[in-house]
Amino acid sequence: MKIYLDSIGCRLNQSEIEIMASQFRQSGHEIVNAASEADLVVINTCAVTNAAASDSRQKIRQAAKTGNAPIIATGCWVTLEPEMAKGLPGVDNVVLNQEKLNLVSDFLHISPQIFDLEPIAREPLPGDHQRTRAFVKVQDGCDNFCTFCITKIARGKGVSIPISTVLHEIHNAVIGGVKEVVLSGVHLGSWGKDLQNGMCLSDLIKTIMSDTDVNRIRLSSLEPWDLDDQFFELWTDQRLCNHLHLPLQSGADSILRRMARKTTKQSYREIVNHARDVNPEMAITTDMIVGFPGETDDDFSETLDFVQEIGFAGGHVFSFSARPGTPAAKYDMQIPSSIRKRRSAVLRTKFIELAHTYQSKFIGRNLDVLWESSTILDKEKFLLKGLSGNYIKVSAIVSTDRWNIIENVHLENFYQDSIIGVINE
Repeated sequence: MKIYLDSIGCRLNQSEIEIMASQFRQSGHEIVNAASEADLVVINTCAVTNAAASDSRQKIRQAAKTGNAPIIATGCWVTLEPEMAKGLPGVDNVVLNQEKLNLVSDFLHISPQIFDLEPIAREPLPGDHQRTRAFVKVQDGCDNFCTFCITKIARGKGVSIPISTVLHEIHNAVIGGVKEVVLSGVHLGSWGKDLQNGMCLSDLIKTIMSDTDVNRIRLSSLEPWDLDDQFFELWTDQRLCNHLHLPLQSGADSILRRMARKTTKQSYREIVNHARDVNPEMAITTDMIVGFPGETDDDFSETLDFVQEIGFAGGHVFSFSARPGTPAAKYDMQIPSSIRKRRSAVLRTKFIELAHTYQSKFIGRNLDVLWESSTILDKEKFLLKGLSGNYIKVSAIVSTDRWNIIENVHLENFYQDSIIGVINE
């Protein structure tokens, strides 16, 4: 059977379809890169914003239009709107997040234990979701109560993946040639809190570094209140990428309180300072929501000032999206769409400026880069694109294909949306 897997949204969704791909392959099936080629389509949906929910529905409709294969719809949007999902064209079955772990075994009518008995090396997904990096799911769900977030409702309470399972996934990834793993979760920093063995995320990372040979370890999004001073001592191991993504959501304390975020500007500032004490050039990126109910012009100015003060290496900006079922959807003082759009544009421009400032410091220097894509320009030239450990996009033009290789690169100048470099021999 030929299987097409598609996903939108977070890195956790990406890691989940990689797991499904491995299980289907392990059972003797083929993963293809288009719905038109498939005998079965699986789509992992997202609901973090109204736009993500709309994109999820569109993905399903596109798959139904381009092929005749039955569709299994799963993920966060499906979990929140199962009846609507069932009514979409081509949908043969819906699988809620609570049942997603056994999606493949249930469909194939086999025991899920078979996947533990006969492990296979990881292969990159074909098509748009091909990644040299392996996204490894280490945690799911969340125990926080941020007033804007629908994910807790869709994903449920926080659950840690056992360390043996994580090591198993990484081992298979390394056998498959992976050079970098990305540890992913809804609330990654909470790993271990439900295991009752006294372990925390630092222990997981230490075990991965001691028990595996993976070249690089990258952390996905980390809530800024999960980290203690000792956490940053992990970066004495150079395999841990010099990049922290710490979602803040607002630079105004009054808005952070309305969001029920467990942080303040001062505590966030202290965490960033601790990180930079260990590594002054650590790339710090973040997420921001603009136009949250009650956000005044002064609040937004406060956010802009704080973003400038921290000196982020980049950031994602989201216009507030009222999600039914969340407290913030019922708050008064909802911000008009025109104001939200304007503030989003201003903050995105600020992040572009800060990213350019951060990246400029590395012009003329050498960084290790993992080449993640290779495009043939002609029979003697390839355009390589990849990421440094501190999440700088780098390009190079070379005479041989260097895909999935980590190489030391001399960064020369800005080129489109990256920095052009020359590989050091």
